[in-house]
Amino acid sequence: MKIKIYIAGIAVLWASACDQLYYTDTTQAVDDRVKLARVNDIYLYDEDISSLVPRNNPADSSMIVSKYIDSWVKKQLTIARASTELDFDEAKIERKILDYRYALMIHEFEMHYINQHLDKETSDEEIEKYYNEKFENFVLRQNIMRCLFAMVPVEAPQIDNFRKLIRTYPDTDLEEIQSYCYRFASKSSLETELWINFDEVIGNTPLISVQEKADFLKNNSFVETSDEKYYYFIRILDYKISDQIAPLAYIKDDIESILINKKKVALRKELEEEVYKVAKENNEFELY
Repeated sequence: MKIKIYIAGIAVLWASACDQLYYTDTTQAVDDRVKLARVNDIYLYDEDISSLVPRNNPADSSMIVSKYIDSWVKKQLTIARASTELDFDEAKIERKILDYRYALMIHEFEMHYINQHLDKETSDEEIEKYYNEKFENFVLRQNIMRCLFAMVPVEAPQIDNFRKLIRTYPDTDLEEIQSYCYRFASKSSLETELWINFDEVIGNTPLISVQEKADFLKNNSFVETSDEKYYYFIRILDYKISDQIAPLAYIKDDIESILINKKKVALRKELEEEVYKVAKENNEFELY
């Protein structure tokens, strides 16, 4: 059915384009419309693309018009070539157009119904339940960690004190670490419960050259490195290696999206059954 709809989609778009945007010069009456292009006896007029032209930027307008005209000519030439080389079954094409039309109507109706009835609120209990049932589907493809990260200019004051604070966390005050970073760090990540891709943390540091990343995470709880401009501090609080099961907090948003999509599927089924039930009660159809 999907293949049928896609083919019908192409047909209906071309047919619609021919019906609405392309005009055949079959009349002898004076036509004062501004012509932009012609392919055989089909014309593209200025009024056909007026809605595409931005009013506040002449440069963008010229570029959009030029690209559209070029695309229009190529499509018309392709249609003309196809018409000469292929013997189209017009009845079959019309059926596909109708199929696509009906599919669009059903889709719009479903979206209207879903938007009216969808409850996007997903409880933590629902998320946790789905995670526990499907945890094997959430295998990590990268190394992740919870950490404190700070990139501090080498000229920043009290570096030694900050080093001690971040190295010995959680035995030190997180607010003191945050306060220092807000004032002096060029970049930092200080959410202790946030899981982050390990590669994203080390991406702009000298640690990017680390090869055995899993071993690096296993063997370090605090890392400091530097270059000419910055000190880089990483206090590793927890980590997960690729191919392990992702922690729930790391994939919570993904699970929430999955559950919402499942609700949408259920609503589509509910709508289909309701339409059928009402039609049957009202004797709106018969099976022979």
